Amino acid sequence: MTDHPELHGGSLYLTNDPDLVYQQQQALELLYDFNQTRPHETARRQQLLAQMFAALGKDCYVEPPLHANWGGRFVHFGDGVYANFNLTLVDDTHIFVGAHTMFGPNVTIATTGHPIDPPLRQHGYQYSAPVHIGKNCWLGAGVTVLPGVTIGANTVVGAGSIVTHDLPANVIAYGDPCKVARPISEHDREYYFKQRKIDPGRA
Repeated sequence: MTDHPELHGGSLYLTNDPDLVYQQQQALELLYDFNQTRPHETARRQQLLAQMFAALGKDCYVEPPLHANWGGRFVHFGDGVYANFNLTLVDDTHIFVGAHTMFGPNVTIATTGHPIDPPLRQHGYQYSAPVHIGKNCWLGAGVTVLPGVTIGANTVVGAGSIVTHDLPANVIAYGDPCKVARPISEHDREYYFKQRKIDPGRA
């Protein structure tokens, strides 16, 4: 695509540049094709994702429908990333997702916002800030991650959380706004749900 550095610098920019509009439309054509695939067309889905995304690791699985402002153009997935239904990627700038991270249904990763000043919004200004999600994270159903956020490796974000600030690695966090509840502990290596014990053979 034609270079548009304004997308990635964090500054305000207008969204009505004709070349920007054309490039985005072309990206969305591929997204449309992906969302029309039938369940048995796994090879076709992988082929399309490899065309759509900036980087796609091995053995990734994205369940349609996928929603993305730029059809994944600025999305970087490590190996083994799993996304359930209705992953929404507001990918006007880069989204980096580490290997083996999982997204529950209806997760939104937003890199873009709009100024609070009404006249600026009226004229179509917006800004974008990248999102970084570490390896082996799990974002539960309905989680929303806001622009500029970094989530550390292995962290679990509870369903319905709104992540407005960075989260460290190796914690469980939830809420609106999302806050760290506790570190991942030895208890979590023994129990997988409430008081149900993990079979040692599965470790």
